Amino acid sequence: MHSELSQPKIDVPIIWVLGGPGSGKGTQCERIVQKYGFVHLSSGDLLRDEVKSGSPRGKELTAIMESGALVPLEVVLELLKEAIYKNLSNAKGFLIDGYPREKEQGVLFEKTIGPVDVILFFDASTDTLVERLLSRGKTSGRVDDNEETIKKRLNTFVTHTDAIVNHYLDKLKKINAERAVDDIFGEVESYLDPLVTKA
Repeated sequence: MHSELSQPKIDVPIIWVLGGPGSGKGTQCERIVQKYGFVHLSSGDLLRDEVKSGSPRGKELTAIMESGALVPLEVVLELLKEAIYKNLSNAKGFLIDGYPREKEQGVLFEKTIGPVDVILFFDASTDTLVERLLSRGKTSGRVDDNEETIKKRLNTFVTHTDAIVNHYLDKLKKINAERAVDDIFGEVESYLDPLVTKA
């Protein structure tokens, strides 16, 4: 159980990125990567890649997802941890997208990987998010971009996010995501610049 001692130390910023579906966090993440050279990790992408790889763990995940159950916190954490260590030598920082999905995940992450420096929360009203997702659904062909599914997804998001927000008030930066992309990014820069100059 003492494997923690041999873990490489992460001495670059770790940023969690939260925001409901349609909040525009994907666009902001792209910009952050371009400007700061951070490695962008999305727990959803890591899970999908693992499933595609056909590994024994991927097969287990497929079975879990097909049964409609949630993937265990530990598995998501393990994938993130592996991705972080794999990129450690060349990363200027880590942008962990759509994570944590619930408070427990955040607590586990900090316990097993390292402390988070800043949490960027792209905040937009439910009406705005529904509207954006519906218009995206017209062109995206994504099956989950219909009104009923959207409202369910947003509801789940809001329920879990409240607990995270309250737990991490000191590190959380709530950003109004109903403005122009450039305005939002300007605010993002004001939170990330100090982290980078500090490093």
